[in-house]
Amino acid sequence: MSPRKRRALAIGGGLALLALATMLVLNALQSNLVFFFSPTQVAAREAPRSGSFRVGGLVEQGSLRREADGLTLRFAVTDTAHTVPVTYQGLLPDLFREGKGVVVAGKLDADGVFRATEVLAKHDENYMPPEAADAVKRASAANTMKLEAR
Repeated sequence: MSPRKRRALAIGGGLALLALATMLVLNALQSNLVFFFSPTQVAAREAPRSGSFRVGGLVEQGSLRREADGLTLRFAVTDTAHTVPVTYQGLLPDLFREGKGVVVAGKLDADGVFRATEVLAKHDENYMPPEAADAVKRASAANTMKLEAR
């Protein structure tokens, strides 16, 4: 085999290895991405029907219910325009309260109930996750515009 063919073969093999490595890295990144959606986006079916994602907003007042087992909880997350029912099994963060900001991670069931695997509550009196605050602000503005149109 001539040096020219050997060099071309080495370059081709190197490019193939680089393409394989790039594909593996992108696949790993894609499987670990968790996107954020507001309750309005979930209601508009913009959220994935399969796969994990996050929903954020406020815990709706009066929606928190504990099941008999003591670990399963049902509550609703709202952005003041739409509401997503959530179930979660586990311990809640100490700062979890009705009317306060929350982000839940999990999957949406076929029945429209969000099965949370993780609950993140705000960490101080004045904080709400930026995505959740923006979603609540947009929903409030849309509600105001609807009321003014009447």
